[in-house]
Amino acid sequence: MWRLRRAAVACEVCQSLVKHSSGTKGSLPLQKLHLVSRSIYYSHHPILKLQRPHFRTSFQQFSSLTNLPLRKLKLSPIKYGYQPRRNFWPARLAARLLKLRYLILGSAVGGGYTAKKTFDQWKDMIPDLSDYKWIVPDIVWEIDEYIDLGSPGETAFRATDPGSESDKRYRKGLLGELILLQQQIQEHEEEARRAAGQYSTSHAQQKRKVSDKEKIDQLQEELLHTQLKYQRILERLEKENKELRKLVLQKDDKGIHHRKLKKSLIDMYSEVLDVLSDYDASYNTQDHLPRVVVVGDQSAGKTSVLEMIAQARIFPRGSGEMMTRSPVKVTLSEGPHHVALFKDSSREFDLTKEEDLAALRHEIELRMRKNVKEGCTVSPETISLNVKGPGLQRMVLVDLPGVINTVTSGMAPDTKEIIFSISKAYMQNPNAIILCIQDGSVDAERSIVTDLVSQMDPHGRRTIFVLTKVDLAEKNVASPSRIQQIIEGKLFPMKALGYFAVVTGKGNSSESIDAIRDYEEEFFQNSKLLKTSMLKAHQVTTRNLSLAVSDCFWKMVRESVEQQADSFKATRFNLETEWKNNYPRLRELDRNELFEKAKNEILDEVISLSQVTPKHWEEILQQSLWERVSTHVIENIYLPAAQTMNSGTFNTTVDIKLKQWTDKQLPNKAVEVAWETLQEEFSRFMTEPKGKEHDDIFDKLKEAVKEETIKRHKWNDFAEDSLRVIQHNALEDRSISDKQQWDAAIYFMEEALQARLKDTENAIENMVGPDWKKRWLYWKNRTQEQCVHNETKNELEKMLKCNEEHPAYLASDEITTVRKNLESRGVEVDPSLIKDTWHQVYRRHFLKTALNHCNLCRRGFYYYQRHFVDSELECNDVVLFWRIQRMLAITANTLRQQLTNTEVRRLEKNVKEVLEDFAEDSEKKVKLLTGKRVQLAEDLKKVREIQEKLDAFIEALHQEK
Repeated sequence: MWRLRRAAVACEVCQSLVKHSSGTKGSLPLQKLHLVSRSIYYSHHPILKLQRPHFRTSFQQFSSLTNLPLRKLKLSPIKYGYQPRRNFWPARLAARLLKLRYLILGSAVGGGYTAKKTFDQWKDMIPDLSDYKWIVPDIVWEIDEYIDLGSPGETAFRATDPGSESDKRYRKGLLGELILLQQQIQEHEEEARRAAGQYSTSHAQQKRKVSDKEKIDQLQEELLHTQLKYQRILERLEKENKELRKLVLQKDDKGIHHRKLKKSLIDMYSEVLDVLSDYDASYNTQDHLPRVVVVGDQSAGKTSVLEMIAQARIFPRGSGEMMTRSPVKVTLSEGPHHVALFKDSSREFDLTKEEDLAALRHEIELRMRKNVKEGCTVSPETISLNVKGPGLQRMVLVDLPGVINTVTSGMAPDTKEIIFSISKAYMQNPNAIILCIQDGSVDAERSIVTDLVSQMDPHGRRTIFVLTKVDLAEKNVASPSRIQQIIEGKLFPMKALGYFAVVTGKGNSSESIDAIRDYEEEFFQNSKLLKTSMLKAHQVTTRNLSLAVSDCFWKMVRESVEQQADSFKATRFNLETEWKNNYPRLRELDRNELFEKAKNEILDEVISLSQVTPKHWEEILQQSLWERVSTHVIENIYLPAAQTMNSGTFNTTVDIKLKQWTDKQLPNKAVEVAWETLQEEFSRFMTEPKGKEHDDIFDKLKEAVKEETIKRHKWNDFAEDSLRVIQHNALEDRSISDKQQWDAAIYFMEEALQARLKDTENAIENMVGPDWKKRWLYWKNRTQEQCVHNETKNELEKMLKCNEEHPAYLASDEITTVRKNLESRGVEVDPSLIKDTWHQVYRRHFLKTALNHCNLCRRGFYYYQRHFVDSELECNDVVLFWRIQRMLAITANTLRQQLTNTEVRRLEKNVKEVLEDFAEDSEKKVKLLTGKRVQLAEDLKKVREIQEKLDAFIEALHQEK
């Protein structure tokens, strides 16, 4: 229907055009309009369009329709019907052209979208190399050598981005030359084999024996020269490649240093080994990660081989003496500069400078001697060293102490056994590559290391045998075939993956690596061992050795690292399960985190000292000081002065003794008391439980910090001088200002005298034994000596009752009278016993009299204030105790100020220093923070760190593939 409607509309348009054109100048002829109308109608009618006639109207006639003025047209309805003679083919052609345009436009749009989508998919499939763009050179020419141990090496060349046409032609020519040389080598080998076979099998050609032998020699000579030429080309290309890689690594050096460089694969692997070396495998987790273990007899050339591989003379040297005293882990990696640095140091040693090389050797020697404990010769502790440089093969090597046969003078008796145990500990790793170094200049029967290696790797699946000093061996060995037997593995009972022969110099310690390499190449170039085919070209030189060891190392790493990662995952799961079962409410804090927590607690406790109130400080200081000086005050000042029974003599004696005491003893005693008080308060805060939050795991650490701090802290030396002046001024004052101070002095005096009286009665009781009550109630008896003391005491008490104002000392006639009285009762006594007993009896009598006098002096303040002279109320002893009490209060106040203002701050500073020293001492932390909880957290932390590093290494390893 829509087609019919469109046709009807077209007809109506045409009729309107006819009507309009009749009144318009230059209007369209009716014939043309008729043709247009018929064409539109036929083209849109569903039935008649199949029967429409062919029209021959030109395209120019149709294009003239575009000039019609159509703005004033008015459409009117028309009748639909068939008009048989109208043929409008231009309209039909226009409609088809319009359809074709839309088809082409739609196809172009759809095709463009499909092409873009396909391009995006391809682009997503390409790996993102933007992070490595800076390190990819503009021109890279690499030589990748794949050496199959035990078989001749095959070389593949790869050129990427060759650059200019001249470079392309140059490199293409080199490649062609190498291929041609390889073909020549194969042809010479086949010809030599054919000649040798013909020579050995044809007995009938004896007449041409001499000529055939010369031909064989000539072919072998040509083959050797071809191999050497091939080798020199390889070395030249390798040198060019090394220089190009160095230039690439040094390109935009400033920009490189500012970028965040990713760690290389070998550095990541070395970090894993470093963490494993510090890990205590208490959960049966063994370190089976690969590394190259270098073993050999002492002075066999182990260190020299390592130096050739590292391309620098980095190890200490000695002639015939043991230089490697502990294992040295050397991580080789590629870098723009030839440098070395230790794991625990940021200093870089430039290996191109002789001064830095000497400093590095000295540092290694110092570290070895530091690791060796007193009384030992070697140590199992490992020194970790990283060496970077252009062209170095990436691997991890461990240089072990040389195996010895006899313990010489100066060595510990167990040196041989320790070296064997260290070597076995490294070689028993099933993934360790054993680099067995054998001295070629000595008899093979004297070797010790070969037996040891054959025990650890009997099938030779991970052993590489290296024969050193081949130049000396060729000169000294009578039969060169013996060297061939060694390299072919027929002389020793041990088996190996590959056999190599190397030369590590002329024995001069001052030779450079370049000189040694040149000497090695020159020797093998002229050696009869190669000319006579006893040795193969791929089995000689340290360069081939390093390539083979590196290839074997990475092969072993790829085969075993994922298995080791799985074992650590299992170990981590076991440790985490054990922690959850034993400590479900505690965080997993390792030893360092626990130390930081304890450090904060200790510092908080030290700060708490400043929160102690002044009143508390003064009370404990005054009490402690009186306890320290009370004996001296009573025995040496008060009693001697009070027993004079004269007021003037009492005051004079007191003043003299107080002055002497203040000048010599009192300030020192006061400082000692203050320091002890500070220690007691500090200890109280450190050891006092903090309720539920108290963690006894810190007790040992806190005790050690307290002891070390007290040991380091020293009181200010100027404190005694200022304190002496203050104390002297306080004791000079005799004026009691009010009744309250007077009563306080009497109370202080009574307490002191009662304490002395109690001590005296205890002494008398011990002297005379139990009284009758204790004898009856507790069934105690007196000894014979106690009975004598008791009789003497009774006799002396009778004498005191007769004369209560008896002086403090007995006269000789009084001693005689007492002794005779006792003898009359059958008691034999010694005069010294009488004196000792009298001292205690009189002391008790005097103290009781003094206490009675204190009660009388309570009402004596009125007389003291008005200076009345009354013998009964002369209270000079009360004034003395008031002076002592006031001196104690002033001294306590002075010490308190010094404590809070100076000493507490100095103590806090000392505590911080001690904690900082402990934080840097790992052995101290291990000793002070112990227990199952600490060890479990430490193991869990180490295993997690190892697993994370292994996962990162495995991911990088897969990316490199």
